Parts: sequence; structure tokens; C-alpha cells
Amino acid sequence: MRIADKMNYNQVQKNISKNRTDMNDLQNQAATQKKINKPSDDPLATTRVLAGKTEERTGNQFVKNINQAKSFLEFSDQSLNELSELLVRAKELAVSQSSDASSNAQTRNVTAQEVQQIFNQAVQIGNRKLGERYIFSGFKTQTMPFNKDGEYFGDSGDLKVQTQKDQFVAMNLPGSSIFLGEGISRDGLVRPGQVTPTKIEDLQIIKANEQESEEIFNQDKENKVLLRGPASFSDKSTISSKDPSNDDPGTNVFQVLKGLEVSLKSNDKEGIQESLDLLDQALSQIVLGRSEVGARIMTVNGTMDSLQKAIVDTKISNSLLEDADVFQVVSDINKTDSALKATLETSGKMIQPSLLDFLK
Repeated sequence: MRIADKMNYNQVQKNISKNRTDMNDLQNQAATQKKINKPSDDPLATTRVLAGKTEERTGNQFVKNINQAKSFLEFSDQSLNELSELLVRAKELAVSQSSDASSNAQTRNVTAQEVQQIFNQAVQIGNRKLGERYIFSGFKTQTMPFNKDGEYFGDSGDLKVQTQKDQFVAMNLPGSSIFLGEGISRDGLVRPGQVTPTKIEDLQIIKANEQESEEIFNQDKENKVLLRGPASFSDKSTISSKDPSNDDPGTNVFQVLKGLEVSLKSNDKEGIQESLDLLDQALSQIVLGRSEVGARIMTVNGTMDSLQKAIVDTKISNSLLEDADVFQVVSDINKTDSALKATLETSGKMIQPSLLDFLK
């Protein structure tokens, strides 16, 4: 077959273009330290790398959620610890004033002033904020949960954050549970923390069930309150053994402290002695809340460790697929550079002089 000059020119141009393209790709790998700079470099590896990066970013967001929840839970635990110390101090005062041998009307009146300060400090703890959000107001994080009399204006909502796929953790304890004793064991309410809706239909069903259960609970509570006698400083209805209703095992911390204060001011020794059991119930209620917070912190810590390990494993996998071997790249650059120089040298020999070379 006869080799025409045009065929030589095309072959030379093709070889030089190929060598320069290879050199350009190798230089990009050396500059970026990546052997995959565009999907066409390795489509299968690119798919795995993109999936790995998506998983890594998702894991990083879960880590941020866990850090936020952990801060909320740790601050709640600190606040509950201070509240338990206040109740311990209130019990010490009640014990010291529960007998006539070590106290009298004057000492009890003075002690009532300290109990009043304990009550005010408990209200302040209930109104703690982390950043711009109240930690004990449920979903109403912008609403102050308690007024100066201990009345609750929040709700029983659980602020839930996603820590893993299909896994949620509540990062708060509603003030109605900790301070008022609602929902400690049975109150007829559907706790939001039990089920996390993933679809709009599920959310609507849960809201309807919560509203219906809350209406039933409020009706029962009103009926129970009607059976109780009027509260006064002289009778025992001020601090009943079952608080806030006759059949509710929860304890209203503010009502217990206020009842102790009233008993001290009225020199009611029996009322002071009765408040000892109620303070024990309140302390047990706070301990129960702290144990719940501790369990959640332990859960998020375990999830954090798993996520961090998964992120590291994902980075290692992506590195094996994506990162370039520097020594291999440098070796390939030298080899391609030698091939390019050889191509340029042999090209001049392959192309014969034309008539234009002899024109002057």
C-alpha cells in the first residue's frame, strides 16, 4: 500500500496529540492529587465516590445534630442537679423545723423566708435558656415556661433531632413533666417522644390522638379537682399526698415548696412533717428526669462514636478510589515526556521535504 504524505501528516498529528493529552491528564493528577477529575476518568469509581461523599456529608450533619442535642441535654442535667440540691436543702429545713424540741413559731417563720427564696430559685431554673430557647417549655421554646407563681405556659412537646437514618432523640424534658409531675407514669397523654412521624399522614394521626387524649385527661382532672375541698392555710389540702390530683402519682414541685412555706408561716407542725414525704417524691421525680437525660446522653455519645468511625471509613474508601499515587504519576509523567520527545524527533524523519523547502 502506498503511504501518501497526507497520511504521514495525519499520523504524526494524531500521535503528538495523544501524547500531549496524556501529559495534560497526568499533570492534572499531579496538581490535584486526584486520579478522578471528571466522571469520564472512571465512571464506576465516580459513582462510588459521589455516594461516599453524600454519606460523609450526611454523617457530618448528624454529628452537628448530636452536638446540639448533647449541649441541650447537658445543660438540662446541670439545671436538674441544681434543682435537686434546692429540694435537698428544703428537706433539711423541713426536718429541722418538724419538731417542737428544736424549733418554734419564730424559727419557722424565719425558715419560711428561706423556703420562699428556694421557691424563687426553682422558678428561675425552670425558666433557664440555652441561647435564645427555653429548655423546659416543650415546643414553645420562645415562651417563658413559668411565671412567678409556678404556673406553666409551655406544652409537653419533645424537641427531637435526627441522629441517624430513621433514628431520633428528644433533646429536652418538658417542664410539665419535671416540675409538675404530669406524664411521669400515666396521664392519658400520647407522648410525642414515643413515635416520630415520617409522613404528613402520620403526623396528622398523632396530632389527632394527642388532642383527643389531652381533652379526656383535662376532663378527668377537672372532675377530680371538683371532689377536693377548697384550699386554705389551715387544712391539709394545701399539700396533698397525691399532687396535683388525687390519683396522679406525679408531684408538683412548686406546690410542695409553697405548701411547706405556708406550713412554716402558720406554725403547722403536721403540715411540715407531711411535706417531708412530698419532698422525697419530688426528689425521686427529679432523679427520674436526670436518669432519662443521662440515658439520652449515653445514646447520643454511642451514636457519635459510630458516626465518626463511619465517616473515617468512608474517607478511607473514597481515598482508595479517588486519590492518585504520587510516585506512579511522576513515573508516568517521565515516561510520557520521553514518548512525546521521541514522537517529535521521529516525526521530522517521517515527513519528507516538499517543493516548498527548495523555494527561496
